[in-house]
Amino acid sequence: MVLPFKHEPFTDFKAEENRKAFEDALKQVQGELGREYPLVINGEKIYTDDQLVSTNPANKSQVIGSVAKATKEHVDQAMNSALEAFQAWREWTPAERADILFKAAAIVRRRKHEFSAWLVYDAGKPWDQADGDTAEGIDFLEYYARQMIELGKGKALNDRPNEHNTYIYQPMGPGVTIPPWNFAFAIVCGTVAAPIVAGNPVLLKPSENTPVIAYKLVEVLEEAGLPKGVLNFVPGDPEEIGDYLVDHKDTHFINFTGSRATGTRIMERAAKVQEGQQFLKRVVAEMGGKDTIIVDQDSDLDLAADAIVNSAFGFSGQKCSACSRAIIHENVYDEVLEKAIALTKKLTVGNPSEENVYMGAVVNQKQFDKIKDYIEIGKNEGVLAYGGETDHTNGYLVYPTIFKDLDPKARIMQEEIFGPVVAFAKAKDFDELLEIANNTEYGLTGAVISNNRAHLNRARYDFHVGNLYFNRGCTAAIVGYHPFGGFKMSGTDSKAGGPDYLQHFLEAKTVSEMF
Repeated sequence: MVLPFKHEPFTDFKAEENRKAFEDALKQVQGELGREYPLVINGEKIYTDDQLVSTNPANKSQVIGSVAKATKEHVDQAMNSALEAFQAWREWTPAERADILFKAAAIVRRRKHEFSAWLVYDAGKPWDQADGDTAEGIDFLEYYARQMIELGKGKALNDRPNEHNTYIYQPMGPGVTIPPWNFAFAIVCGTVAAPIVAGNPVLLKPSENTPVIAYKLVEVLEEAGLPKGVLNFVPGDPEEIGDYLVDHKDTHFINFTGSRATGTRIMERAAKVQEGQQFLKRVVAEMGGKDTIIVDQDSDLDLAADAIVNSAFGFSGQKCSACSRAIIHENVYDEVLEKAIALTKKLTVGNPSEENVYMGAVVNQKQFDKIKDYIEIGKNEGVLAYGGETDHTNGYLVYPTIFKDLDPKARIMQEEIFGPVVAFAKAKDFDELLEIANNTEYGLTGAVISNNRAHLNRARYDFHVGNLYFNRGCTAAIVGYHPFGGFKMSGTDSKAGGPDYLQHFLEAKTVSEMF
């Protein structure tokens, strides 16, 4: 009997025993830093001279690990391995495949602090954010296992006299998973586990920023009993192997999370039928956002300020769901801004591998420079209300930054920054609040803080985002509770962690038999 899905609880770091346990995990992982990690193709570990080097974003001189880099030849080997593995893996029952995920979830759960500690070092995540990342990875493994067992039963159809009809799902074939660096364990888990439990081998190309934690998942699935060739680990330079993975004639699907530019490039390339290709490729893409919290004049202003600050600055705003824009009714604008600044002043910034801070560093020099440039743009477009400081002496620190009095069409109101920068703008009524909220090319998440039921009911349909939250922040979707994915240029609205997600990696088949 399979128990109902239950969300993995978060760790309370206010408890002394939990803090001590996590500090011990950090020390354990610190002792393992600097190792080399291989490619994994058909279960074989392959080391290369050319490597990706992961460093701690908060201490850029600290090497987390060096990971082998795949070439196009390695991609071909991995795809051949996946094609061979597919013949047997597709014959496993949904329950048997699900059992691998259940075992993997149990392994990670027993070592939860260890995996979170790797996220602190490899991705620069503060403790709470790292713990949530690991918990979400466990949730993906557990949830998709249960979903596959249900889909394995097929769907009911009507029968006519002397005719029996069945509707079943079957796997598609090998595909490619390209996850991001910001949820370096959770999204790797979700984007790998879903196609695999559906019966499809995967070529995993992790982010070049966070390859070490991705390798740890490969180890877990291997320990859980995943057959050789079902998951092939091919980290590498996107410019060298990215297009090649997408274009490959045997790539049945591309499961991607990342930027709008890369996502649309993948969509374009995947649409082209290659020589020898006998199917249409599917693309599942989550491509970012420019997310807005609306604050109505009839609302809890303390709640509004808290929602904005935590949604904007959690993990230094490095979330596609982060609040990048706060649109406030003019009657409460000044008060909400004042409360938000007061809360922001209390936030701590530092190196999470050394202390339990609210914010760590941004991921790398490129992001640091990009965010710094946007801060300068913001100074020209609006008024710097708080913050604006940066420091890359030891790590890539960007302090929480608030701009006020922005024009809705300003660049920092329209372009994805992916850093701890939030822009405030005012509106005269709810019509204008909604109009500004909808004026970007993105449509991922949004929130409305209001006690006006008529306004909430209107926003339910007229606020054009895939994940809409009332009277809470616009981040922190939980698997099985808040299926995640957006409209417009935020992606294919594939709803990760939801009941429809696995069907992107399955082919529905109707079988009709006459008697």
